[in-house]
Amino acid sequence: MPQREPAVLTWLRDQLARKRPGQEPVSAVHPSVAVITDSAAALPLDWTGSLPDDGRLAIVPMPVLVGDEIFGEGVDDLGESIALALAAGKPVRTSRPSPGQFERAFRSARARGFESAVSVHISGALSGTVEAALLAASRTDFPVEVIDSRTAGMAQGFGVQGALLAAASGLDRAGVAAAATAQLAAARIYFYVPSLDQLRRGGRIGAAASLLGTVFAIKPLLSVQEGRIIPLERVRSSARAVARLEELVLADIAARPAGMAKAAVHHFGNEAQAREFAGRLASGVPELSEIMVTGLPAVLAAHAGLGVLAVIVGEDRADTVV
Repeated sequence: MPQREPAVLTWLRDQLARKRPGQEPVSAVHPSVAVITDSAAALPLDWTGSLPDDGRLAIVPMPVLVGDEIFGEGVDDLGESIALALAAGKPVRTSRPSPGQFERAFRSARARGFESAVSVHISGALSGTVEAALLAASRTDFPVEVIDSRTAGMAQGFGVQGALLAAASGLDRAGVAAAATAQLAAARIYFYVPSLDQLRRGGRIGAAASLLGTVFAIKPLLSVQEGRIIPLERVRSSARAVARLEELVLADIAARPAGMAKAAVHHFGNEAQAREFAGRLASGVPELSEIMVTGLPAVLAAHAGLGVLAVIVGEDRADTVV
């Protein structure tokens, strides 16, 4: 029986066929540009795990500190450890990867025969990861384009997917970087957290905003703009917050070209709620090209806390691969 092609390769080929109608198929097997990112990109493990083991994508794990222990993304039961620590009031913190980790990733790409790399990372306003990648690139005799995504989660992940698609189509480093940037520019994040306490502890929002949510039971809807977390609206109940989140997402999708929008829904400790939310989106907008439901990576869950519901809206831009 012939071996079935991995789903991610099928995705690459389908995307290339859609973006290059009527042209000869382009091989998605041997790109010349490697793509590097960090675990904040929130790419699902079943998706990345089905990529060929040829080094076309490397994900540098971001450290998470639970109490006195340091973990990397992908460690078994890390999400559960974070949830238990948060419930017990134990400190949960994050850190940037070391420049040495990026140096190893860049050198590995060169050793595997890639001509260059594009490195896409979590917003520099939220983490020092971009600085670490830039320092590593300056120490490596290998052409690397480091991109500050100015975002996180699958908004960053869409940029990584755009870069992979461009690399698979045969574009050079500048073309791959441009494709990633176009996807990043098209992505918007909308999210709700039941409590602002973790965001305050991590310095991602101010103490005044956190106090407002605690004392007056305000449920804020948040976004990421210019690389920073900002408030969008304030509502009075969790139910209303989720309903308003859905309204904002649907309005965003409606404002995009028909059939071009795609979405991802993140959760932490509330998968059933996230899948129900995604189901309503799919029913309300049947022409959505895709809806991905995935847990928030540990490095983001550590700051958002339990019960976060985040929605990323992106766009299948035909001009990202030319």
